[in-house]
Amino acid sequence: MEHTISDSNPSLEANRNATQIIAVDGKIECHLTVSNPDDRILDPLATATGLSRQRLKQAMQKGAVWLTRGKQTTRIRRSSKSLKVNDQVHAYYDEEILATEPTQCRLISDEDAYSVWYKPYGVRSQGSKWGDHCTIHRWVELHLKPQRPVFTVHRLDRAATGLMLIAHQKRVATKLAKLFEGRAIEKRYQAIVHGPYPVDNSVRILDTDIDGRNAKSYVKGIAYDSEAGRSLVEVVIETGRKHQIRKHLSEIGLPVQGDRMYGRNGDVVDLQLAAVRLAFVCPVSGENKAYDLPEELKLSL
Repeated sequence: MEHTISDSNPSLEANRNATQIIAVDGKIECHLTVSNPDDRILDPLATATGLSRQRLKQAMQKGAVWLTRGKQTTRIRRSSKSLKVNDQVHAYYDEEILATEPTQCRLISDEDAYSVWYKPYGVRSQGSKWGDHCTIHRWVELHLKPQRPVFTVHRLDRAATGLMLIAHQKRVATKLAKLFEGRAIEKRYQAIVHGPYPVDNSVRILDTDIDGRNAKSYVKGIAYDSEAGRSLVEVVIETGRKHQIRKHLSEIGLPVQGDRMYGRNGDVVDLQLAAVRLAFVCPVSGENKAYDLPEELKLSL
């Protein structure tokens, strides 16, 4: 399956009449313009990069090879793809990235027009020019039966775990994205933080701006482990700024355990932040829908 580039376009600076090779720190970036329409895509790439056809084929299957034809740029996964004169081929080969094994995602609910999945730690919401085989997007493409188109409508940090919505119809993807943009989806998270937090059903509002934009989080204590000095908190976010929960909790002296960016130095565990509930009015049926993370996948002190 081929995918049009969205916000992760590969570089297109190559001279349209030449081959450009950039090799830095073990990474190979190749841009070439097709002059012979009888070539298959692996032939000019193997000649230009010195990589074997087998390695290039594996890179292609993992989303690291692209084709520009006119104004459209797409990933190429099939080595049998026919080329045309003046097509531009782009390969991004990073052995370390391509050697990474994808982590299994878990289907929570299949609603036909969309599905709900559990994204584990380390899985990305979307790929880059260097590949997409370790994304939830690609996992769903390969493992959801029957196979359907896949559209990612929101993101979850690579280091976070929890629920994600994946659309399977373009119109449904658009409607779900609008629900997120319009703050019409309830997004509930749990986090384990360093320090005590009161377990008394009170809700604290955190509303410090993030990157110059308003942001609001509602925090409630669930449990406290006095021996470990850690608390389990629930967070509902009204906005969806980058790293919002992690920044807000760190600002009040309760960094999320495992947070390498805003937490404690030397914290070696995985980030203890999980999306545990998504609730909204279904854009297909009009029914109220709520999806909760199974208990065995939730965080615990």
